[in-house]
Amino acid sequence: MSLKITLPDASVKEYSAPITPLKVAEEISPRLADAAIAAEVNGKLVDLDTEITTDASLTIHTFTTETGKEVYWHSTAHLMAQAVKQLFPKVKVTIGPAIEQGFYYDFDRDENFTDEELIQIENRMKELSSQNLPYSRKELSKQDAVDIFGKMGENYKLELLDAIPDGDIISTYTQGDFIDLCRGPHIINTGKIKAVKLLKTSGAYWRGDEKNKMLKRIYGISFPTNKELTEYLTMLEEAKKRDHRKLGKDLDLFSIDDEVGPGLVLWHPNGAMMRHLIEQYWKEAHLKSGYKLVYSPHIGRAHLWQTSGHLGYYNENMYAPMDIDGQEYYLKPMNCPFHIAIYKSNLRSYRELPLRLAELGTVYRYERSGVLHGLMRVRGFTQDDAHIICTAEQLKDEVEKLLVFSMDMLKHFGFENFQVYLSTKPDNPVGDDKDWEMATESLRESLEKLNISYDVDEGGGAFYGPKIDIKIKDALNRAWQCTTIQFDFNEPFRFNMEYIGADNQPHRPFMIHRAVLGSMERFFGTLLEYHAGNMPLWLCPVQVMVLPITDSQMDYARKVTENLLSQGIRAEYDFRSEKIGYKIREAEIKKIPFMCIVGKNEVENEQVTLRRHTVGDLGAMTLDAAISKIQSEH
Repeated sequence: MSLKITLPDASVKEYSAPITPLKVAEEISPRLADAAIAAEVNGKLVDLDTEITTDASLTIHTFTTETGKEVYWHSTAHLMAQAVKQLFPKVKVTIGPAIEQGFYYDFDRDENFTDEELIQIENRMKELSSQNLPYSRKELSKQDAVDIFGKMGENYKLELLDAIPDGDIISTYTQGDFIDLCRGPHIINTGKIKAVKLLKTSGAYWRGDEKNKMLKRIYGISFPTNKELTEYLTMLEEAKKRDHRKLGKDLDLFSIDDEVGPGLVLWHPNGAMMRHLIEQYWKEAHLKSGYKLVYSPHIGRAHLWQTSGHLGYYNENMYAPMDIDGQEYYLKPMNCPFHIAIYKSNLRSYRELPLRLAELGTVYRYERSGVLHGLMRVRGFTQDDAHIICTAEQLKDEVEKLLVFSMDMLKHFGFENFQVYLSTKPDNPVGDDKDWEMATESLRESLEKLNISYDVDEGGGAFYGPKIDIKIKDALNRAWQCTTIQFDFNEPFRFNMEYIGADNQPHRPFMIHRAVLGSMERFFGTLLEYHAGNMPLWLCPVQVMVLPITDSQMDYARKVTENLLSQGIRAEYDFRSEKIGYKIREAEIKKIPFMCIVGKNEVENEQVTLRRHTVGDLGAMTLDAAISKIQSEH
């Protein structure tokens, strides 16, 4: 019996049945077979040794695909769990998934894993890798699985099994003396794992619930070659230097104080100035693009959040209500209902549309303490928020304007490389199918008209509308979420939004949620890491530091500073009685773009010696020449 295999390039190959994906890869190319990690057969992800018995489409995944990486890292998590069980037999295993970069596994152990133990585990993993142990899949009944893990005393696996409906087929994977409950797939054998590094440990509650036991988590990374591992570890070192939490402390930009509360940001003068400059540009850009700026309260009545659906669908992320005059009020998690209330404050005509309402509105959302992370995950943040309310005929034009506006704004901050995603209708949508189709096509056609390359996330839209996401990529090839352009068919219906059309009849408008920068906090952190703290000159809180060599030049330094300030240049002078070398080093550490050094010669000649951060000495010149040089970089 023969069967036909259709490959991703649409070519068709004929084989004798049955055949495995690995065998197909071997016949295509020995190099492909060596790199193969898993396969997709008719869209289903399977092991490479799975038998194909009928005609099928086939995709071979290697480490170059996201799916290949996920399978590879999940397989390495199993290898790590095997090493841990061999070294520490009393430890209980829980779960070990692949994550965006690498993998982790959670273990029930009283003691924390030490750095020395991580090295032990890593070395044992290398030994097991060298043994080329096959990953063997077995399907069995739920009761058989309960018997196996019950005899092993693996109570966490029994808890996972308990949640699986009776009658469902269970699968396990075994490599050597280690067996794990797993859906799979996995790599062929442990020998495929050539380079591994265990990175850190942390605590994690079982199933993310603070009421459950605190487990011990080990994070790791692995690659098919040592070269890739070395490159990754080098990137990690660079990432540490760029960590916005470290830069925020070094540059005295912000802090988060436990006395104030976790996830609540204190903006220091330097950080507040940078934020002011970002917001000033944001407001000017919006006004030039036809937006109307609005402000809204920080709290709203419970009825508002019931109408919007937040109390029904988002309640776990909202803070407890407060009683005001016998009425329940909530801190706002989003700005949308307030903007809708502003829209509904007057009877609207089609002649008023599109109406673009924009606000830098502070919102409050509950985040578990374990996921709080500097500025990236906080509990109180200011949302770069706007809502475009328009007619069906205006959709395409508004989306095009939004895309151009968003790209221009991101480029203004120095971002250059973007990843764009179009997310389409999910399984549980609200709204009319025709509206979904019209909105999705307006997004798609706008992207194509503007020659913007994008990927489609099928079914990835919110239940209330399709969307476009724009991520920026930094020098370390990390992707950061910024812009979202999101249609909403839900809120206009819930709030009964209307406008009077040319036919003098009421019509429901389209509404687009739009955030270009996202939250100011997360954007600020992204900006810091993207530029490694070396901000564009226009964003620097202090653009020039004037450095007198001795106290004798202090009066002249003060005069230079005043002249710089009068020209709109943000300048300070270092009045401390420190050696000039120390002052220069401090200014370099603080990443201040320019230094004006003034000594005896500069005073006598009414000059300054200009120095550029990361470049060095630019020579002596008149203050006017220095000002021109500085202003030319604005």
